[in-house]
Amino acid sequence: MTIRALVVDDEGLARQRILHLLEKEADFEVVGECANGIEAVKAIEDLNPDLVFLDIQMPELDGFGVIDAVGAERMPTTLFVTAYDQHAMKAFEVHALDYLLKPFDTDRFQQALDRARRWCASGVSDGNPKQNLEDLMSGIRQERPWVDRLLVRHGDRHVLVRTASLQWIEAEDNYVRLHVEGTSFLLRQTMAGILSRLDPHQFRRIHRSAIVNLDCIKELQPWTSGDHLVIMRDGTKLTLSRTFREQFEEWL
Repeated sequence: MTIRALVVDDEGLARQRILHLLEKEADFEVVGECANGIEAVKAIEDLNPDLVFLDIQMPELDGFGVIDAVGAERMPTTLFVTAYDQHAMKAFEVHALDYLLKPFDTDRFQQALDRARRWCASGVSDGNPKQNLEDLMSGIRQERPWVDRLLVRHGDRHVLVRTASLQWIEAEDNYVRLHVEGTSFLLRQTMAGILSRLDPHQFRRIHRSAIVNLDCIKELQPWTSGDHLVIMRDGTKLTLSRTFREQFEEWL
């Protein structure tokens, strides 16, 4: 069995060390390397590797942000690479996920590879790796529930969208459409899922198919059957349904 590996680290020397060590392993094939989280998301989606060496501390989009963007259930077997971070290491150990602590020696690297081989061969080692990763991410979201940026696909590339720039969000089949300053992006997510990641002091659901940024509301006007008309600063007219009006009682 050949294991197709992707190496993700913003430090060039760290990437080269992992690549050099993997060259000596006959059953590993390096299919790519990435210098940041945005590149990593695209590479994981395009290359579908069996194993990813994932650095945690990266600017803009860190390792946890990569998992969040790809989806824990769709991530390949993941070997975390991190500088000293006692909190992160404890979380990995609790959820039976392996990690390489920088700087690591050859023996520790071999131990990690052996575990990765078992995971890739059977899909199970110390529990279910996919489920363990999902449990880890659930814990991470509880600790830092509100995201300040989202990674979205735009054509053949990915872009980071700051949540503060979101004006409103609408449901669109199995996606949500993010409206941002004259343009929009599709994100594979449910309305409940995206709302759980946004600061409730800034974002509120006004309809089963609409979420608004409170800072972007211009007017609220009474309408029919107890509903209200929400006029956004860009002129968009949305409906505040009776189901969600309790959140706006202080405004009404």
